[in-house]
Amino acid sequence: MIEDKQPQRTPISELGEFGLIDHLTKNIEIKNTSTKYGVGDDCAILEYGDKQTLVSTDLLVENVHFDLSYVPLKHLGYKAVMVNLSDVYSMMGKATQITVSIAMSNRFPVEAVEELYEGINLACKLYDVDLVGGDVTSSNLGLVISITVIGEVEKDKAVKRNGAKDGDLLVVSGDLGGAYLGLQVLEREKEVYKVNPDSQPDLSGYDYVMERQLKPEARMDIPKILNELDVLPTSMIDISDGLSSEVLHICTQSEVGCNIYEEKIPLDPTVISACEEFNLDATTVALSGGEDYELLFTINAADYDKIKGNPSLTVIGHITDASAGTNLVTRAGESITIKAQGWNHMS
Repeated sequence: MIEDKQPQRTPISELGEFGLIDHLTKNIEIKNTSTKYGVGDDCAILEYGDKQTLVSTDLLVENVHFDLSYVPLKHLGYKAVMVNLSDVYSMMGKATQITVSIAMSNRFPVEAVEELYEGINLACKLYDVDLVGGDVTSSNLGLVISITVIGEVEKDKAVKRNGAKDGDLLVVSGDLGGAYLGLQVLEREKEVYKVNPDSQPDLSGYDYVMERQLKPEARMDIPKILNELDVLPTSMIDISDGLSSEVLHICTQSEVGCNIYEEKIPLDPTVISACEEFNLDATTVALSGGEDYELLFTINAADYDKIKGNPSLTVIGHITDASAGTNLVTRAGESITIKAQGWNHMS
């Protein structure tokens, strides 16, 4: 009797987002000389003549990446563009064009789509980006937004994740954790509304974290600042899934270790007070929260004097040999192994 073997079924959650990408793309061969760098970084790098073209795509799915019960469509359109522009800036590039594709169910009237595009158009205007195409189709799963960004960078000046070296300094722009706290406030008010639909949301005092969650700004200014300071990072990534996940991407692809110092992680005072209110550890929020869209990068230690006085940049640690591991040094001096506990799209 022939035994009927059942096909293997591996849950996608077992691999996670980046594990799945690695699994699906491990056998891809690059055939065109214009493809300088493919899957594995924030953007692909294509080369035509004296400049290199950067390309990246992100997908936002209703009830996975956003909740329309508290996210205004105009804000969603704006944020969807920021998510993509951030990938270009994280490679020291300039964003130039986007395409926008959306799928929506019949519960969305024309006016709702117009509101979404108001946010998209505002982002394009403020960041000098052209909307050059896309697609619209129907969906039985609500709203899905896919944006592709195109950018440019001088030849051989694109900064990838794999260039960090032992002794480099770890630097972050802005401050961390605000977007996650904004999400906690919104989720809390949503639960209050479920219990009492007549209640009005109490968002007073949360302006900063609300803006970080609903209307984040991609750090277009950081490549300009670094160019003016004559500093070229050795590696770079944007912080979309949490500081811990992003620093591990750099360390894994650069084959190095790191020490991050807890006391150096930049936190806005409103984030610290909100963490106290929600009984959350501020360092954990900064490490795992995500959606801050700040830039994390490494620089040669010799460039420290060039950046040390800039209020937009904070040195939070340094790169070590891979054998030393990836560590968070606490305020008490204890060394804790950093684990990727940020946002997992496939969980």
